[in-house]
Amino acid sequence: MKLQQLRYLLAIVDNGLNITAAAERLYTSQPGVSKQLKLLEEELGMQLFTRRGKSLGSVTPAGERVIERARIIMQEVENIRSLASEYFEEEDGSLSIATTHTQARYVLPEIIAEFRKRFPKISLNLHQGTSEQIADMVAANTIDFAIATGARDLFSGLLLVPSYRWDRQIIVPKGHELTTLDRKITLRDLAGHPLVTYVFSFSGESSLKRAFAEEGLEPNVGFTARDADVIKTYVRMGLGVGIVASMAADCSDRKDLEVIDATGLFPRSTTWIGYRKDAVLRRYMVDFIHLFASHISPAQLTELQRANSQATIDEMFADADLPLRDGCGEKITAAA
Repeated sequence: MKLQQLRYLLAIVDNGLNITAAAERLYTSQPGVSKQLKLLEEELGMQLFTRRGKSLGSVTPAGERVIERARIIMQEVENIRSLASEYFEEEDGSLSIATTHTQARYVLPEIIAEFRKRFPKISLNLHQGTSEQIADMVAANTIDFAIATGARDLFSGLLLVPSYRWDRQIIVPKGHELTTLDRKITLRDLAGHPLVTYVFSFSGESSLKRAFAEEGLEPNVGFTARDADVIKTYVRMGLGVGIVASMAADCSDRKDLEVIDATGLFPRSTTWIGYRKDAVLRRYMVDFIHLFASHISPAQLTELQRANSQATIDEMFADADLPLRDGCGEKITAAA
């Protein structure tokens, strides 16, 4: 038995046993309503209506009892919808986010500040870690949102919404020899210096190492850290040439560091925001997604709340021009 069949049954009764009128009210076809009524009667093993040819004559005694209970059931369905709506609109609750240091330090502050203005009663919890550590938090079911880059194989239990793209940038102390080149920097140039960059993922091949390997080069990685600020500290000490996400090449660092554009040297990265497939997205959660990924239209936000597979989301954004995020000047620009 389906709720749709009970809805059709009540529509028939409320429209004077006129199936055509019931179908019009339900914005469906008359044959469809007739078919569902027949299926319902066959499942119950009783007639709900007497017939006069192809028309319905009257409600049978058994039909009266079924209709009475059907009204109770459909009223409870409406009550559940009302509760769900109230839950969705409720502005009390908590939001736990797991992400990397770069996102927490350079991307999220403005977003969280705006979110706090809109939802002052929501308790926010921000956890930082590598992609593997974030995946562990997801597995422990302790967070609502995960924000990371790549590593989709670690998050098969989440629905991942592509949010923006970014490139890597090279940072060196002022006056470094790489700043004197009269041409665009190459991977061969970088291979001649010790590198200071992010901790490599234990799962899968590093896109940075792969870029060097495709040129037949071996990078000299002298130091790795998960924290972009730590990387900058060691670059300032002269430990090597830093490679960081473009968001981390902050304007305030340019007093003593120089940023060299590395666009095209390494694959462009995509950052996503993910949530569990069985999650019920409340209004403040939907708002947070939109703040983080402002390119998503209201219609797409509605579709996201209904999506139940990654394939559906991938199809939604297959042709999307994701914003390109920088670290100094314009925070978000059109996709390049």
